[in-house]
Amino acid sequence: MKVTTDGCLFGAWVAERIKDEKAINNNNCLDIGTGTGLLSLMLAQKFPAMKFDAIEINEEAAEQAEENVTASPWKENISVIHGDAKDNAFTTNRHYDIIISNPPFYENELVSPDEKKNIAHHSGGLLLEEIVEIISGVLTPEGRFYLLLPYKRMTEAGLLIEKYQLAVTHSTLVSPSTQHGYFRLFVAGKHKGSTNEPFSKDEIAVKDSNGEYTTAFISLLKEYYLYL
Repeated sequence: MKVTTDGCLFGAWVAERIKDEKAINNNNCLDIGTGTGLLSLMLAQKFPAMKFDAIEINEEAAEQAEENVTASPWKENISVIHGDAKDNAFTTNRHYDIIISNPPFYENELVSPDEKKNIAHHSGGLLLEEIVEIISGVLTPEGRFYLLLPYKRMTEAGLLIEKYQLAVTHSTLVSPSTQHGYFRLFVAGKHKGSTNEPFSKDEIAVKDSNGEYTTAFISLLKEYYLYL
């Protein structure tokens, strides 16, 4: 599976939010739809005491994640699970302090003839509402969740988060460059009413008008990229 720039940026952003929100002492994390295992590996690098359940429905992707985790220094911290996050046996037995997800992008749009892509990107896997419902059910009372979404789904995501008695604490609007509009949305949230915390937001561009990485992008990813 392809590792995307926005996925890497999201992982670094989540690490910073965990520190800023003083959620660093939370010690177990659920990674819904882990893919290559990227997000869990990035957070494990920053928080070596944290334990991860990285669940992935696609068998080949789960195998790749397992290979990546096994080859890393954090293999004792990350458990790759080949399975469905909607499975009742999974969702009723575990609760998590941190939940992260880069969920399907293309629900209700043109479906690919490739079934693997359908599962990864369309409603053949998890719907956004199903992910939000799972988060609501397995997030600990003081836990935090973090989502990467297409910017165009901002309103929809907000309504679903409200529906399942969750609240957004921070959002970051992401653009591919200072010359382009927003294309991604990073969301941080918690259970509604769990803490009295004001909402905040900001924005970040990946590249500047000269096609170089922005200072903000470099600041977030310099510990993960070798050549920044």
